Amino acid sequence: MIKPVTSRDNALLRLARAVRDGKNTEYIFVEGLRLCEEALRSALEIEAVVVSEELLRKERAATAIAELDQAAKRSASVSEKLLESISYTKTPQGIVVLARRPASSEERFGSAAGKNSLIVVLHQINNPVNVGAVLRTAEAAGADGVIATRNTSDPFSAKSLRGAMGSAFRLPIWNGPTYEEVIEWCRKREIETVCTDTDAPLAHTEFDWTRATALIMGPESTGLTDVETASATQIVRIPMHGAVESLNVSVAAGILLFEAARQRSAR
Repeated sequence: MIKPVTSRDNALLRLARAVRDGKNTEYIFVEGLRLCEEALRSALEIEAVVVSEELLRKERAATAIAELDQAAKRSASVSEKLLESISYTKTPQGIVVLARRPASSEERFGSAAGKNSLIVVLHQINNPVNVGAVLRTAEAAGADGVIATRNTSDPFSAKSLRGAMGSAFRLPIWNGPTYEEVIEWCRKREIETVCTDTDAPLAHTEFDWTRATALIMGPESTGLTDVETASATQIVRIPMHGAVESLNVSVAAGILLFEAARQRSAR
């Protein structure tokens, strides 16, 4: 049952701000009707729903709000001004859901390591927008899971979730291992580890992506170190024209992943 809340210091609103700001990691902060519906469809455990009085009056949102309210342990309606006090965006989107953080351990991720699995490794990528974009692209290209190494932006942060548009709820994610742990994990499972370098002799279209493969994407500003690159089993390049030295990490991931998808569909 949705109960009205009128105080900025309400316990639920305080919790929402703590989750939004990363001070409470038990839950994730989901904002916007479409993304909240994705969370519900993905069978996330819904702790709370906070909806604006304005959105409550809109018929188009009635069914979704009712379903979210039924799934949540607690629900509240607030004024637009109060919603602004917890919103992550400059313009509140009418509804916020606090959901229990999905499991992102190695054990949870294990099912992604199949015979011909395609995995994406995000290594120390600190822009949450890029993390979300790569997650979305990975799902679209048919990847089996994503590994986010230590010091990579949280795939379940509010900003990453907005960019992923629900993919973070559906893809298996392993969050927090070191780079060395990932390389060893792949080696034990005979998964090829592939990174990119502009000077690599092999173009990305010349590599056989139909084998079990982990695509490693490094930091936006510096890329992988020479030591990290050398530890991979293969290095490829994306041919480019002009004086361009590099691509945005999410764009590069898209090019590589859809080449992998093309080859796999042609098998």
